[in-house]
Amino acid sequence: MVRHGQTPTTGKVLPGRAKGLHLADLGHEQAKIAALRLAELKIDAVYSSPLERAKETAAPISAACGLKTQIERGLFECDFGDWTGKELKDLMKLPEWQTVQRAPSTFRFPNGESFTEMQTRMVGALDKLRKLHPGGTIVCVSHADTIKAAVAHAMGTHIDLFQRIVISPASITAVTWHAGGPIVLAVNSTGRPLTELKPA
Repeated sequence: MVRHGQTPTTGKVLPGRAKGLHLADLGHEQAKIAALRLAELKIDAVYSSPLERAKETAAPISAACGLKTQIERGLFECDFGDWTGKELKDLMKLPEWQTVQRAPSTFRFPNGESFTEMQTRMVGALDKLRKLHPGGTIVCVSHADTIKAAVAHAMGTHIDLFQRIVISPASITAVTWHAGGPIVLAVNSTGRPLTELKPA
């Protein structure tokens, strides 16, 4: 799983599923770095969320692997409903923000999706895609919360604790499946110096 690269609003706005948000110049550079790293593997398919920022991140990965990006709606960003497009500094002032951080399993975004629905959708999409490529390696370009939710599920961690996981822009998270279930191989790998590690 690859999170899309940085956009002009990363860390400032909750863009959700709003269209028209593209990668920043740094995001394009991050995507190229991820592509170079992934090209060292034999990749069987590249899937992407339908949003522009995800497709723009997937493009250099697909090119480096000699593949065509396939769109998978199950990799979509969480539907933040009425919170879509709001500035994070304003959302953090809402009493509901503490619920989002500490008990997300109990929260549904107004006129949007719940965290448990989002996790079920993302895990279902990954299950479907991995079964299409038995024994293969696939890349799924998605979003921070969806990848965090998938990692929590793979580790057997309750969704209420998934906010403790950090998924940085253009980071790579690797999970393998075998008969006994998923095994998490790497989380939030960027290939950048360890001095750059910080909550995002």
